[in-house]
Amino acid sequence: MLIQQTMEKLSKMKLTGILAGLQEQLESPNFSSLSFEDRLGLVVDREFQLRENRTMDRRLKETKLRIRAEIEDVDYQAPRNLDKSYFLELAGGSWIAQHHNLILTGPTGCGKTFLACALAHRACRDGLRASYQHFPRLIRELVIANGDGTYHKLANKLAQRDILVIDDWLRDPVTAEQGRLLVDLLDDRFRTKSTLLASQLPVSAWHERFKDPTLADAVLDRIVHDSYRIELNGDSMRKRTSTLAKEERLRRKKG
Repeated sequence: MLIQQTMEKLSKMKLTGILAGLQEQLESPNFSSLSFEDRLGLVVDREFQLRENRTMDRRLKETKLRIRAEIEDVDYQAPRNLDKSYFLELAGGSWIAQHHNLILTGPTGCGKTFLACALAHRACRDGLRASYQHFPRLIRELVIANGDGTYHKLANKLAQRDILVIDDWLRDPVTAEQGRLLVDLLDDRFRTKSTLLASQLPVSAWHERFKDPTLADAVLDRIVHDSYRIELNGDSMRKRTSTLAKEERLRRKKG
């Protein structure tokens, strides 16, 4: 009766990890030889791990990654100028701890989004908070927020993320109003947080994407000088991973 009351209390307190661990120990004779301290430690570890997993799930949910990519799934065999040792060093996160930035450039389909999401995913696993933003949507949301009076709330939210991923950076030209909003956003993060920019355009072409050259200078000055870079090339990874493309390559080999 006493153990049943204890389990009911654990359930009410939502200590589901301890409850599951206790039930496991009650149902298995394998734990009977362990000391009280060891058995207590096992159920506490169960609760701790459960909470850690829930926290990570929340971090990943708020990040809103475009794709669920992980460092372990990165393809280093594709000919696209991706240095494995360099990328794994970046995955370690020291650049984020030092509040540096990362610039990923390369043609369409070379895997920029996958790599960016994989790095953000690793950051979440390491206990950091990240945010994935698609550049056209981010610009649209900044302009709308500036118009309805919620800009500071949105900017503060983005400023607090340890790593901000902006995908398709400068896909569309930037107007003067958009440029000013970007300056404010990046200024809030300058040397206090890290920003990852993934773009089809080489850095040398970024300046001309801004209608106002002065704002272009201000935006790029807050990004480029404190950035690591990965410059990808090669064919589309979509072509490489396409089922039809694989079948066609196999057919040609047989032919």
